[in-house]
Amino acid sequence: MANNLVIVESPTKAATIKSFLGSGYKVVACQGHVRDLPKSALGVDVEHDFEPRYINIRGKGDLIRDLKKEAKKADKVYLASDPDREGEAISWHLAQVLGLEGKNGGRISFNEITKGAVKSAIASPRKIDMALVDSQQTRRILDRIVGYKLSPLLWKTVQNGLSAGRVQSVATRLVVDREREIRAFVPEEYWTMAVTLNTRSGKSFVARFHGTASKKMTLNSKESCDKVLASLKDAVYTVRKVEKNTKYKAPHAPFTTSQLQQEAFKRLGFSSKKTMRVAQSLYEGIVLGRHEEHGLITYMRTDSLRISDEARASAKEHILDRYGKQYYPEKPRIYRSGGSAQDAHEAIRPTDPKKTPDQVKDALSSEQYRLYKLIWERFTASQMASAVIDCQNVDVLAECADGKKYLFKASGETIRFQGYLKVYGEWKEESDSDASGKLPALAQGDSLTEKDLQHKQNFTQPPRRYNEASLVDALEEKGIGRPSTYAPTIETILTRGYIAREKKQLIPTKLGEVTNDIMEKNFGPVVDYEFTANLEKKLDDIAEGKEDYVRVLSGFYGEFKGLLDEAEKEYAEKGRVELPREELDEVCPNCGRRMVVKSGRFGKFAACPGYPECRTTMRLDKDGKVKKTEKAPEEVVPGMTCPKCGGEMVKKNGKFGEFFACRNYPKCRYTYQTPKTIGVKCPKCGGEMVEKSSRKSTFYGCINFPACDYSLWDEPTGRACPECGEMLVKKKNGSVACSSRSCKYKEKTEGEG
Repeated sequence: MANNLVIVESPTKAATIKSFLGSGYKVVACQGHVRDLPKSALGVDVEHDFEPRYINIRGKGDLIRDLKKEAKKADKVYLASDPDREGEAISWHLAQVLGLEGKNGGRISFNEITKGAVKSAIASPRKIDMALVDSQQTRRILDRIVGYKLSPLLWKTVQNGLSAGRVQSVATRLVVDREREIRAFVPEEYWTMAVTLNTRSGKSFVARFHGTASKKMTLNSKESCDKVLASLKDAVYTVRKVEKNTKYKAPHAPFTTSQLQQEAFKRLGFSSKKTMRVAQSLYEGIVLGRHEEHGLITYMRTDSLRISDEARASAKEHILDRYGKQYYPEKPRIYRSGGSAQDAHEAIRPTDPKKTPDQVKDALSSEQYRLYKLIWERFTASQMASAVIDCQNVDVLAECADGKKYLFKASGETIRFQGYLKVYGEWKEESDSDASGKLPALAQGDSLTEKDLQHKQNFTQPPRRYNEASLVDALEEKGIGRPSTYAPTIETILTRGYIAREKKQLIPTKLGEVTNDIMEKNFGPVVDYEFTANLEKKLDDIAEGKEDYVRVLSGFYGEFKGLLDEAEKEYAEKGRVELPREELDEVCPNCGRRMVVKSGRFGKFAACPGYPECRTTMRLDKDGKVKKTEKAPEEVVPGMTCPKCGGEMVKKNGKFGEFFACRNYPKCRYTYQTPKTIGVKCPKCGGEMVEKSSRKSTFYGCINFPACDYSLWDEPTGRACPECGEMLVKKKNGSVACSSRSCKYKEKTEGEG
């Protein structure tokens, strides 16, 4: 029997693929990269064609040894890591580490983990694509150079522990630039006006002010609004024009990675990181039945809109069976990817459209079900007929007593045929205007009666802060990063404290702004949007064999090294940059310093500037003030004093129940846990045994501790063991046994004879 080895990345994927292959195949997981650049050094020889120095990743020694044994025994070894540049590099590293040169088998890849896709890949292995590997290595080396060369400069100039990254620095700049736009924004006043009108039949509708009869007019002040209102007093309203038309609304294309992250954020409230984690589990395989494991979606890192002919045919069959032929378009829908798309994979879609969300719901977690439902609905809708919408636009003329004429407009639409909207409805954010409803029957020349005339002062709004969805959209639009980098980039700048979340919005921290200023001033090209996008294009060219990776690295490093030398010289003279600090009126209750505002992963909070000596923190309310909490008055224990400082002792309640603490906390940290006696004497000194608590669990000890250190993990019974004389204890399962490890005595329980 053939002995074939298939190496994949994750154990979950290994289990799924194993279920598709026969007994002649063993499927194992390498759990991602097995080699990488060393953490302790740059690991790149910049003087000799940027030769990388890879080492085996610490902690993977046993795994590598096991893989070598399996590879040695196998007749054929198939490398089946993910179908992208990172996956191609993982396969190349595996081939190097395991010494697979000349070994039968080869590289296999599949866009979906289904039986047909896996068997088709096994039947047609290929060589490792070194152009893809070179592209991944170039990105890795670029990021390593920027990170390892720039980070020490930030340590010296801002604060220790900071890091710089090629893409993360540009993402931070986007958030900083948007915040500065908001600060510089000057709101402008404008007024809106709407009239509620009745038809002769008694039906009402709302028309909004447009301007004079001949041109559009903006009401920029109360005075201009009041003038129009004065003219409209006792005005006569007539329908001037009615336009009716039919609109055909086509569905959206299937998801790319960025579109999935944006829609999952808007509709499900998922962060980019969560979306990718859940999508990964749907891709790798779900146990659907007793003997069935199945990948439910195609590969989730893609910027392509392409779908296979088989998937399109399967979707057509499902739509015709479930919804009817009127819901399928005259011609199959084919979507074209943008110019920057790699198009190596299909769009994100269900592997089998016939597996509806409700059919697989019981096999999925709540998160998996909601995301699968979103992907399934988007893909199915993308292959359906357009929605047919009847639109009506009405112009209403207001003829005033003073001879002036003003125009009001109303519009409405009704859905004649749902089409794809039957599966995937439109999404409207809170700021979107209300959807226009159906207007009453109107004809040119109809007289209308004013029911109500409303006016309102408004101000233009600054641009919105980014949220995770809109930041991903901006990164994609500017060509910064790739589908696999969006989520980790955002997570990195949040973790580093360069940006923070506030009510789902992303705002720059003081640290982020100062760091961005240094980067913009001294390393303009590194954080320049166009430069970064061009670099991404060069990485694509390397992957396609159109560009040499050494030339790309040399061109970047030559400019970067000059900028770095200048910056190091400048800041060696200037010294450390002081971070601006926002002080609060609140005083630290522990040390008396004025509290300051800091930013973390979950937004702003108040902290003592004496950190790390004083670690006091407080929450802030929506107005940026310290949240006040009503503290219960401390109950002083009469006749009890602190043995360490002589201060009063107060009664408190904590995680492990009631305890006593010194009132001079935090200067004195003495505490005393209230003992709970159990009616058993200590066999060592005769004192009372008491129940105590630790971080791990409950245990039992002598009340005279530390003079007597006798203790037990299990509850003492007070009886002596008949064989050795040690204390008998009651185990968690209810049995009674000797507390001595060397004694095997155990009392029989009911049912044991």
